[in-house]
Amino acid sequence: MAIAVLGIDLGKNSCSLVGQDATGRVVLRRRMRRETVLTFCATLPACIVAMEACCGAHHMGRVLAAQGHTVRLMSPEYVRPYVKAHKNDDRDAEAIAEAATRPTMRFVALKSEAQLDVQTLHRVRDQLVGERTALTNQIRSILLERGTVVAQGRAKLAACLAELLDTEAGASLTPRIRALVAEVRERWQDLDRRIAALDAEFADQARSDENTRRLTTIPGIGALNATALVAAIGDVTTFARGRDLAAWLGLVPRQVTTGGKPRLVGITKRGSRYLRKSLVQGARAALPSLRRSDTHLGRWLRSLLARSHVNTAVVALAAKMARIVWALLRHGRAYDAAPMAA
Repeated sequence: MAIAVLGIDLGKNSCSLVGQDATGRVVLRRRMRRETVLTFCATLPACIVAMEACCGAHHMGRVLAAQGHTVRLMSPEYVRPYVKAHKNDDRDAEAIAEAATRPTMRFVALKSEAQLDVQTLHRVRDQLVGERTALTNQIRSILLERGTVVAQGRAKLAACLAELLDTEAGASLTPRIRALVAEVRERWQDLDRRIAALDAEFADQARSDENTRRLTTIPGIGALNATALVAAIGDVTTFARGRDLAAWLGLVPRQVTTGGKPRLVGITKRGSRYLRKSLVQGARAALPSLRRSDTHLGRWLRSLLARSHVNTAVVALAAKMARIVWALLRHGRAYDAAPMAA
């Protein structure tokens, strides 16, 4: 079998393989377990191995690349149009092999184990933050049912709990509910410690890595944003220009064109929701100081705010920050907010 392209539809336990020759004719259809796939591919001559960029694809891709194969990962969204007739695992694998041969296909770069480690830490932190938010909301609802309204903010909630649990002001709560709220507060404090430990780890990484340290010079980007961006982007040359990175993050307007009349609506919201959320939050925090600055970015922001809503300006600033991130990583420079000429 002269296999030129091998499409693999990954599964948790078993995978479907479809091999095509140089003319695109299917010469292999097989189903095997994950560990058998690696053994089988080791016996094949070097070829193109295509997979969807899903869970486990980067690990298998690194192993296959070490065997001498050319690994091509693709977004499942781009593979779907090549599925013929009814969907099944074999046709998925055939569609993957077909899509990998398209000259205009966009591929996902293989991530190293270090990149995946940082991304995993960010996912764990995001989950812990979600658990903390759920706990604080639960405490607020418990207190509200008993006539205690707490203002917004974790600091005000912590002060209210200290007053209720550590003083005689908590006599309005029954002993059982008071013990329950104290237990939930301990869980909240434990989550705070775990999140703070991860934040300290990200801060250490930001100081030790040159690319991450370079990104922290951008207003609105701290250790969290910088480490997440560097881990997700990897090789910045994958993106030809800064707008491609902004589009990859879903921060560019979505175009709806009909009858030759283009119309721009909201942003596409494609790509990583976590990265997009982090950039937007950083842009919102940096907006007040940037709009007062005597720089080209400050003048652009003031002009934008004069004709647009503040939320529109925040998202536009996040897209601008994504372009700056690409420029700094591509050219190896630090951010320079040069003041405007008089």
